[in-house]
Amino acid sequence: MLTLALRSVRQRPGQFASTLLAAFLGAGVIMTFNSLHDTAGQPGVDSVSAETLSMAAGVVGGYGTLLVFFAVASTLTVNVRRRSVELELLRCSGATPAQIKRMVVGEAVVVALVGALLAVGPAMLGGRALLDMFQDTGQVSRSVDHAFGPVALLSGVDITLLASAGAAFLAVRRTTRRAGRHDRVRKFAAWAALLTGGLAVCSTFALSATDAALMAAPAYGAILLSVGCALLSPKLLTGVLDRLPLTGASGWLAVRDLRQRAGRLAGILMSLVLFTAVATATLCMQSVESDATAASGLRKSVEAKNLETLNLTVVGIVVVFVCVMLVNSLYAETTYRAREFGQQRLAGATPGQVLGTVAVEGVIVTATGVLLGTAAGLAGIVPFTVVRTDEVLPGQTLGIWLAVVAVAVAVTLGTSLVTARRVLRTPAVVAVAVAA
Repeated sequence: MLTLALRSVRQRPGQFASTLLAAFLGAGVIMTFNSLHDTAGQPGVDSVSAETLSMAAGVVGGYGTLLVFFAVASTLTVNVRRRSVELELLRCSGATPAQIKRMVVGEAVVVALVGALLAVGPAMLGGRALLDMFQDTGQVSRSVDHAFGPVALLSGVDITLLASAGAAFLAVRRTTRRAGRHDRVRKFAAWAALLTGGLAVCSTFALSATDAALMAAPAYGAILLSVGCALLSPKLLTGVLDRLPLTGASGWLAVRDLRQRAGRLAGILMSLVLFTAVATATLCMQSVESDATAASGLRKSVEAKNLETLNLTVVGIVVVFVCVMLVNSLYAETTYRAREFGQQRLAGATPGQVLGTVAVEGVIVTATGVLLGTAAGLAGIVPFTVVRTDEVLPGQTLGIWLAVVAVAVAVTLGTSLVTARRVLRTPAVVAVAVAA
């Protein structure tokens, strides 16, 4: 099956481009930050610089690992779904489920290895630039030289390969296991995340305004709440659709299509919810903390500078990965609907009406994801602001939220409409015949 996997990658490189991009970015982030471990371990590095470098590598490296898994999992899930006919033919030809799993996992490992090797050069440059940033802000001594050693290289390759293999295994397993069991696991995980996130957010009120860990509890609480909302997002989307008073051909068709595809949109909704919650909560809380420190007349300590740098870096990484996940998922999902679009046009719909339907669907999905993410983000922002400043909402919230929503709307609607327009260039008869 490994030979078949290699041939599959060679014959269809375009289908694996999204997985390659996710693996490349993930390996690059992991190796860039873990190179700080190599740098901190050099002889002659002072304790303050070593602590700063190690903390940045540990925190962002952990986020990077999770993001690699989710990014690769989202792309592989879409690819496996698109290849359902091919996998069914393999089963009918005598291939066992275990052989098919080995083939899909082998494909993912090959693509991930290529992505990790391609990321070595950019990671070296990124690690050096990151060290320069820490030195420019006075968090690391100027005498420290950047090092790219075995910790960065081995962690980047190993984590990327393991995350890709695990994501591929889960993606192909999801196509064969029972839907009822999957729903029960998802529901249990969702309520567990909501309960844990709620407890973390409530624990903020047990801290004082000067506690160094004040931001940690509401930040992690908001992330867990967003995960819970993301896992429940397909059911919540169905509830929203039942209450939408949309009229007209495009609106009616958009609601009908979204009801049918609610489960398949889980990855897109999860990306939107996580992006909105993490970006809004982190940026707002960091802004409140910076303003409170400036108002007190105190200079930021090294620990405060480290926290600010890490928060902004984490948000930047989340934005990049979520954009990649959204573009990949939306492109694959819209391209997969070529036959559906062709059937609608043969039934009398104009290309403009099809594009209108796609636009309405994008608005509904984006609004649902943004609202759920906003609720999770506010659940962390409000307790932090109350404890830190005795206010309920900071004045910066609206501006930050609008910027986050603008990015989400641009990525979601832009990718959907551009891809749909490209798909509609194919004549309807040809699209139906090719897809069939």
